[in-house]
Amino acid sequence: MASSENDTLVTVRDVDGLRHRVRSWKKAGLSVALVPTMGALHRGHAVLMERAGAMADRVVATIFVNPTQFGPSEDFNAYPRHEARDFEMLEQAGVHVLFAPSAATMYPPGFATSVRVARLTDALCGPLRPGHFEGVATVVTKLLLQAQPDIALFGDKDFQQLAVIKRFTADLNVPVDIIGVPTVREADGLAMSSRNAYLTADERAKAPALFGAITRAAEKIAAGENPLAATAEAKATIMAAGYRSIDYVDARHAETLAQLGPTEKGGRVFAAAHLGRARLIDNVEVPLA
Repeated sequence: MASSENDTLVTVRDVDGLRHRVRSWKKAGLSVALVPTMGALHRGHAVLMERAGAMADRVVATIFVNPTQFGPSEDFNAYPRHEARDFEMLEQAGVHVLFAPSAATMYPPGFATSVRVARLTDALCGPLRPGHFEGVATVVTKLLLQAQPDIALFGDKDFQQLAVIKRFTADLNVPVDIIGVPTVREADGLAMSSRNAYLTADERAKAPALFGAITRAAEKIAAGENPLAATAEAKATIMAAGYRSIDYVDARHAETLAQLGPTEKGGRVFAAAHLGRARLIDNVEVPLA
């Protein structure tokens, strides 16, 4: 990675200030990576930023809790916000600029535009969270246009979100490479998530059952078991572990998110379930037999 006086992390809150820095980097021949986040950072985010630093000369991370991707009964107001602590993690991960805009900066008076991706949002979290992916697609479109990076990195844990972002950037000819990064997990397999902070000690002990159940389902599908039977057994295992409810456990094609049929390859097992106050999501690849 190239070095300069810009190696010290700075916070920028306005679009013009962000673009000025990015233009100066590109004028100097430096490549730029973007890592969008909603803050409440953990080791999974740090891995994204470290990977970004290995792939580009300059790294921009964003922290913006996007109101348009939360439903009226979801946890927008309760979502954890720790900007000072997050800043320390960004420094340690080698980020150069933190872009932390206000809601008024992102959605000024009169804002009336949105980005909607069809088909990929018809299943899994789409029907359960109306407007969520439209909010995600719109805010990520804005961040890509504001930062104008060469690459942008997102975690595989939010695999449906990643598929949506890849689709609209391809469809709209957005000049950026979208990079998916494997899910970072705790030692017991639980996918790292900001919402894990909602779990009590007892719930935290139960939480890894989600990963274990979908991993076994994926293995059974790879061995030839019908995906519907494998995911039904996974649901029973998750509920028996103490989860409050399940939104879905489903085997889908990795690219189209269409239902995975018997003997079909290229799938993933997706799950979303509620444990205490937390709604946990995860997914695993169906291994090739």
